[in-house]
Amino acid sequence: MILSDEQQQVRDAIADFCRNEIVPKAAQWDREHHFPREIHQALAGLGCYGVMVPQEYGGAGLDAVCLALILEEIGAADGGTSTAISVNNCPVCSILMAFGDATQKRDWLTPLARGEKLGAFCLTEPQAGS
Repeated sequence: MILSDEQQQVRDAIADFCRNEIVPKAAQWDREHHFPREIHQALAGLGCYGVMVPQEYGGAGLDAVCLALILEEIGAADGGTSTAISVNNCPVCSILMAFGDATQKRDWLTPLARGEKLGAFCLTEPQAGS
C-alpha cells in the first residue's frame, strides 16, 4: 500500500510520540493500574481523539487510513491507550457523526473530538458480559 505524504507524516509523528512518551512508561502504567491523563491530553492535541471528525467539530478531518495508522502505532506502544483512542473514534465519534443532530454534535461530538471527554461503550450478553 502506498501512503500519501499526509498519511506518512501522521504515522511518523505518532510513531515518534509513542517512542518517546508512551513506550518508556507503558509497563509502569500497567503495573500501577494508571490511566495516563497527561498522555491522553497530548494525544488529543495531536488530533487522535477525533481523527475522522471534521475540523468544524474539533476533529482532525483525516481519513480512515490515518486512523488505522494512528491506532497501529499507539497499539504497538500500549494496548490500553490504543483501545481508549479506538473506542472514542469508533464507535463513539463515528456514530455521532452519522446519526447525531446539530445539538448532539455541538454538545458531545466536539468535546469528544477535542479530547475534553472520553467516549465509552458497554457490552453485555445473556449469561456473560459486564
